[in-house]
Amino acid sequence: MDLLKDPDLVTELGPLLSAEAAAEAPGAGVDAADLEQAVWVRLLESGRRAPDRADPAEPARWLRRAVRAEARLARRRARREIPYDHRRRPADGPVPEDALLHGEVNRALRSAVARLPGRCPELMKALLSPRDLTYREIAGELGISQGSLGPVRSRCLGCLRRMLAAEVAAPGLRGMER
Repeated sequence: MDLLKDPDLVTELGPLLSAEAAAEAPGAGVDAADLEQAVWVRLLESGRRAPDRADPAEPARWLRRAVRAEARLARRRARREIPYDHRRRPADGPVPEDALLHGEVNRALRSAVARLPGRCPELMKALLSPRDLTYREIAGELGISQGSLGPVRSRCLGCLRRMLAAEVAAPGLRGMER
């Protein structure tokens, strides 16, 4: 029986191919219609490459195997392909939108730091300083012991986190925070 020359068989196998492709497509990360099309192309190419080769005795079984093989190829292709990241900066310089957003985030952070209570604004400014100060240098500048910087910093960050949660969508919890 010749699969390519029997229109009734192709019509008969269509629903089976659709069902098999719909079942395999989610696991392969492709659209079911793309998977169906790849199997039809495989069928056409197999007839073109080996015209003297006998068609499979069980066309439904061949079809199922072809769908699984195409799904495996799609999974392998997805692992190797790297999606294009439209947010990456071009080689010629920064994107103006990124600079604007970065500036907005910095302004919101500086505004929130200025509203912190007690010694927190001084400590946070020292921690965020572009000079990249050590704990010893920060403790010397602020006139507090180096051992108390950690707990004070933790309290200040917690306060800052609560303040910014109302202004900016906060990410999920990380680590031991509650």
